[in-house]
Amino acid sequence: MKLASLKNGHRDGKLVVVSKDLAWCTDASLIAPTLQAALDDWDRCEPALRTLAEQLERETVPSERFHEREALSPLPRAYQWADGSAYVNHVELVRKARNAEMPATFWTDPLMYQGGSDAFLAPREDIPLGDEAWGCDMEGEIAVITGDAPAGCSPDEAAKAIRLVMLVNDVSLRGLIPGELAKGFGFFQSKPPSAFSPVAVTPDELGAAWDGKKLQGELLVKYNGELFGKAECSTDMTFDFGELIAHLAKTRPVTAGTIVGSGTVSNKLDGGPGKPISEGGVGYSCIAEIRMIETIQNGKPTTPFMKYGDTVRISMKDADGHLIFGAIEQKVVKA
Repeated sequence: MKLASLKNGHRDGKLVVVSKDLAWCTDASLIAPTLQAALDDWDRCEPALRTLAEQLERETVPSERFHEREALSPLPRAYQWADGSAYVNHVELVRKARNAEMPATFWTDPLMYQGGSDAFLAPREDIPLGDEAWGCDMEGEIAVITGDAPAGCSPDEAAKAIRLVMLVNDVSLRGLIPGELAKGFGFFQSKPPSAFSPVAVTPDELGAAWDGKKLQGELLVKYNGELFGKAECSTDMTFDFGELIAHLAKTRPVTAGTIVGSGTVSNKLDGGPGKPISEGGVGYSCIAEIRMIETIQNGKPTTPFMKYGDTVRISMKDADGHLIFGAIEQKVVKA
């Protein structure tokens, strides 16, 4: 089934069930007023929501057109947002561009940061930017929403806690990152609010594209209307979502409503850095990656970061060419 949170004047929105073709939705607030409320009582709510989804497909319940512009992020705010870096190719390029050796542990132990989760952007909401010099970048990623997972759980146990899958634009301010990381305390100002896809999808809805821990499919990133990236999500994913959640849960329990991100989806090409789509590659899910490759090859980057008026669109299609999660569509504007 597919779930969304519609704008209703309240911070957490109104929970609705969305049809498989993303054309219609039906009010689910009699089951749970918000998605977080459903996650808190999943054993009761999940069967009822599934029944409602089946009724929506059969057109036996009241429905209305589903407009993605009216959707908030599925969880407009969350108890926790932890973003991993499962695609080590991306990390390797970052470090190589600044002549830094990547520790061998990066291949065996996930890298993760704790992001701000008090207010996410809606999937069609502008990205407010105070200064272009901050180096605004999009990052196309996959994310999951979890149920409860106990501290010390194994990756297999952690994977069983995955309730929903969605897409994310993890906005980054590249010009602020080096200074913050140099202080040794991680990201804060350099990570403004992220935006998630209009719809969150239960793993079973994904069929063969979901293997229990990874999502298979091309993450389509359009930059100013041109296809910028189509990286394959399951390829080169060093750490799956079971491993990422287990990493988070090593010393603490994970609470229902926690969002865990994959990090920027990134593919190698013939064992080396990727190439732009125009050169026969699969492109990139963020601007920083092509800038890293330009630095490695030419000594300096030439592709600029996002400017006011620039747009990004992040989506994924199923085997029949239909959108699975809807689309994140955003424009950078002066804050």
